[in-house]
Amino acid sequence: MYSAIARNKRNTIFIMAIFMVLIGGLGWVAGAWYKDPNIIFWTVGAAIAYVIFQYFLSGSEAVALSGAIQIDKSDNPRFYRIVENLAITTGMPMPKVYIINDPAPNAFAAGRDPKHAVVAATSGLLDIMEDDELEGVMAHEMGHVQNYDIRVSVIVFGLVVAVGFIADILLRMSFFARGSRDNGGGNPVVLIFGLVAMIVAPLVATMVQLAVSRQREYLADATGALTTRHPEALARALAKLGQYGRPLQKKPTSMAHMWISEPDKPGVVARLFASHPPLQSRIDRLRAIGGSF
Repeated sequence: MYSAIARNKRNTIFIMAIFMVLIGGLGWVAGAWYKDPNIIFWTVGAAIAYVIFQYFLSGSEAVALSGAIQIDKSDNPRFYRIVENLAITTGMPMPKVYIINDPAPNAFAAGRDPKHAVVAATSGLLDIMEDDELEGVMAHEMGHVQNYDIRVSVIVFGLVVAVGFIADILLRMSFFARGSRDNGGGNPVVLIFGLVAMIVAPLVATMVQLAVSRQREYLADATGALTTRHPEALARALAKLGQYGRPLQKKPTSMAHMWISEPDKPGVVARLFASHPPLQSRIDRLRAIGGSF
């Protein structure tokens, strides 16, 4: 488990490098197009500033977007004590605990590290889960915190948004300035390469985000199972999420990768771009882990 955590930290640097290449490439295209080398520095600088902003404010942003309300032990002793016991078991600082008034069963963790973590669950999740199932779900979320997945998710999300935003701006600028003789619009090679890069870069960024998110879901499931020593409880909880799942009332796309299950019901094509692996695949892995105990 410790090697997985260390690998996640190393992967953070590798992932950031991939996105910096994508962002730098878009900046280079814009610089070549408009014959202004300074554009690449402005592009990379703006992306870095956005990621830093996301890094420090991700927890507060997630809470605000989801409509979560912070609770104390007296507000919901059952839920609070489960999180508290898991924090003691794992030796982690006690995260802030939130409840979202929503009948759709779901939960998420956010923050940049264990000292600044928050965990939240919907009222729908609390209603349908038995105590051991709820413990399994929250152990999964605490697993994200333990493994520093929340840090990686925040960075990757910030970079994906930055790539998409920059590509969109450049694409719009290319149409407005395509007839100008002062830019690369007169060079068909630059024009074609630039348009392809602006379309492909966000897709590449999204695919990297999805690959990262799916692998971290499997790792958090395994971490939660090892914490509770009861993988079957988490497997049952995931089965309930599949059975009783429904779209969240507030389901901002920027938070899709943070929830324990997809916050919406995707269609056939959308499943290819889902931020989570199939529930049945996760259940099968957990039961395989249970057989090894």
